[in-house]
Amino acid sequence: MKTLKEPRKVEKRNVISYLETMDVESGERELLAEFDDLIEAPNWTADGKRLIYNSGGLLYSFDLATKAGTAIDSGFANQCNNDHVLSPDNKRIAVSHHTREDAQSRIYIFPLAGGQPVLVTPMAPSYLHGWSPDGKTLSYCAERNGQYDIYTIPADGGVETQLTDTEGLDDGPEYSPDGRHIWFNSTRSGLMQVWRMNADGSEQKQMTFDESNNWFPHVSPDGGKVVFLAYRKGDVAPNDHPANKNVELRLMDSAGGPFRTLAELFGGQGTINVNSWSPDSRRIAFVSYKVKG
Repeated sequence: MKTLKEPRKVEKRNVISYLETMDVESGERELLAEFDDLIEAPNWTADGKRLIYNSGGLLYSFDLATKAGTAIDSGFANQCNNDHVLSPDNKRIAVSHHTREDAQSRIYIFPLAGGQPVLVTPMAPSYLHGWSPDGKTLSYCAERNGQYDIYTIPADGGVETQLTDTEGLDDGPEYSPDGRHIWFNSTRSGLMQVWRMNADGSEQKQMTFDESNNWFPHVSPDGGKVVFLAYRKGDVAPNDHPANKNVELRLMDSAGGPFRTLAELFGGQGTINVNSWSPDSRRIAFVSYKVKG
């Protein structure tokens, strides 16, 4: 059965973007900057000093002290989408870039300081989401033979390994900080829900069970908490994560159990596609939006 999925691509939206952080304990939100165009998906660097986001196909480094963003030299990779992840040592960044030849997403790696990208996944489409704590493996969502599943591949390139093979969309695979698990989201139970499996693909276990469509689980650096994005049931198809929707940021314990809502906001696509926890596991970074006009 072919799984329908709206492709992630470099978008232009008529929006104002708000780059924010939130203290997950107190709920306090801080507006860092307002942009008169589309920015998406902040990563927090390991030193706690910068955020990395994408805009207009490029990646930017946002200095938290000066509140200024600077474009990162990514060579020919100028069509990067909102799937980008820092290496554990923060020396490199992996991106999903839409290649000129066929406009399909493939995964590349280049130095965080800037430089020429190196291709990791020749097959497309491939959408990056995770980098193993030992730096050796990338995890991603990919369409192969008409179905989207979760795969891993050596960060230096090589043969990909398929970890899921169920009817429906599996997406958003991200390693836990200890490397034992991969968290992901799946429509296999009907609505989009959060799941977890062992890093080798075994013991796939559902972690949320509510009547929302839950996307992009991100595990805190201390391994204790998971933040994810929730769409209201009926607002979207379970296999879609569009922009310009009323959504929630939710928090749950990594051992499972009930969640609590951290914030309600206007966003969705671009808000929190990749892990954006602060190094101290206290804050998250995200993007909210306002439609112009």
